[in-house]
Amino acid sequence: MMRFTLPRDLYYGKGALEHLKELKGKKAILVLGGGSMKKFGFVDKAVSYLKEAGIETELFENVEPDPSVETVMKGAEAMRKFEPDWIISMGGGSPIDAAKAMWVFYEYPDTTFEDIIKPFSFPELRQKAKFLAIPSTSGTATEVTAFSVITDYSTGVKYPLADFNITPDVAIVDPDLAETMPPKLVAHTGMDALTHAIEAYVSTLNSPFTDPLALKAISMVFENLPASFHGCMQAREQMHYAQCLAGQAFTNALLGIVHSMAHKTGAAFSTGHIPHGCANAIYLPYVIQYNAKDQTAKERYAAIARSVGISGSDSECVVKLCKKIDEYNVALNIPKTLQEFGIKEDEFKEKLSKIAELAVSDACTGSNPRAITPAEMEKLLSCTYYGTPVEF
Repeated sequence: MMRFTLPRDLYYGKGALEHLKELKGKKAILVLGGGSMKKFGFVDKAVSYLKEAGIETELFENVEPDPSVETVMKGAEAMRKFEPDWIISMGGGSPIDAAKAMWVFYEYPDTTFEDIIKPFSFPELRQKAKFLAIPSTSGTATEVTAFSVITDYSTGVKYPLADFNITPDVAIVDPDLAETMPPKLVAHTGMDALTHAIEAYVSTLNSPFTDPLALKAISMVFENLPASFHGCMQAREQMHYAQCLAGQAFTNALLGIVHSMAHKTGAAFSTGHIPHGCANAIYLPYVIQYNAKDQTAKERYAAIARSVGISGSDSECVVKLCKKIDEYNVALNIPKTLQEFGIKEDEFKEKLSKIAELAVSDACTGSNPRAITPAEMEKLLSCTYYGTPVEF
């Protein structure tokens, strides 16, 4: 038996933030990132709408990009003091992911971070609060997913937490918030959305319920991402919806090794953090080459290619799909390799074996369409560093 889970309610369209006026409750904690939502006036709007609903609001601010275990614990402590019956998070994937994890420790103070690392092992939530998510970026789709990515900076490892319990109760997908994204963020989040949809479509857990969502998201990204990058707000609105469709697909079909690699390399190098969407964009063509050695995966990549107007044999379609992704990366100023990104060769070689081992054990690896060993992962990561074809 399989399961398909989404938020109970999804409000979308320009001005959808006003739904906060209709919320029923007493107290809400609003979890925020670095300040852009406040700068552009969306926090004031949200607080005003909640006040109209008769809800007392407290802010928890400054969740960092790639939120840490420490931030999660601080947020949970703030929640235990305030005792909200709504947890609301507004912003990019980071504050929403952090708020999801905070939710667990708010309701279960004796739980440890180690207790929830194992996928689908969370205690039953909604004992004290419900969850509402409002995304401001068009990539992570965490507003509709059962996932949260939290970083342990003491080890440099990102942990993808997974449990249907943390699928939000309500999502507000208002494109007004996405209009504030700078071009680089549009590029990275857009390619993250594309990766979500492609990995969901070829995942071993794909289904008749997830396939249409994934294919529609892929076509919308290819159609709208370049224009969104160059500032077209109509395209940006469509990208906001496309990433949400991709999220609905992957939260139920799961992902693959593009994400395993991105999770385990993002915070691994001294030369600086690799933004998640950028890492996905770099790895995606190489992983397609690797996975397409599996016949079923090849057929599904070919189906993706044909859905966006590419023609030819299955093998030709796979090659052309990779070429199309490469062309988008070039147009969006995304590097083709880790070397081009700026990772030092000696450090890459030194850490390669451990990163490969961690990537293979990542939660996303289990639903990848082709199995992979640590030795094969080392080879694949080396291809992404040097830009060599994947021929194994």
